[in-house]
Amino acid sequence: MMEDLFSKIITEIGEDVSREGLLDTPKRAAAAFKFLNNGYEKTLDEVLNGAIFQADTEDMVIVKDIELYSLCEHHLLPFIGKCHIAYIPDGKVLGLSKLARIVDMYARRLQIQEKLTKQIADAVEVSIGAKGVAVVIEAKHLCMMMRGVEKQNSVMTTSVMTGIFREDRSTRMEFLNLINRPHF
Repeated sequence: MMEDLFSKIITEIGEDVSREGLLDTPKRAAAAFKFLNNGYEKTLDEVLNGAIFQADTEDMVIVKDIELYSLCEHHLLPFIGKCHIAYIPDGKVLGLSKLARIVDMYARRLQIQEKLTKQIADAVEVSIGAKGVAVVIEAKHLCMMMRGVEKQNSVMTTSVMTGIFREDRSTRMEFLNLINRPHF
């Protein structure tokens, strides 16, 4: 049971798991760890829940600044950031909240940012057959901030461009310019 494992970890670092402040910590830590990794319990079909709609637009759809929280698979420490997603529809669009739900589903798994970026792009592309998908993630990694080189202001940026975003420089530049514009 995960609760017992957290008890052992707390004991191994030299703490007394029976002291008042730690009595319920193994149970709370197990519940938190399950929640932080609940993306394993979801599938793309469940997340989309049929919210794919016919649309006769071929104009870029962008949702930017989708916050994300994930755990680095190398140190089990959080990385926190934002995701920007764009796609060019080919007859179908996604319900607006579904982009954020796709981000959450993949972010709530043990991850590396590079893989997370690709998983999100692939999920959008596969779900609606878009003419192209662009995903950019900017995140701060506590494994780099709290340990190792301890660089507090470093931000990792990853991007995946498919279809027209990869092939057409002007489409790619339009996306990058739009996500870098100040908010309204």
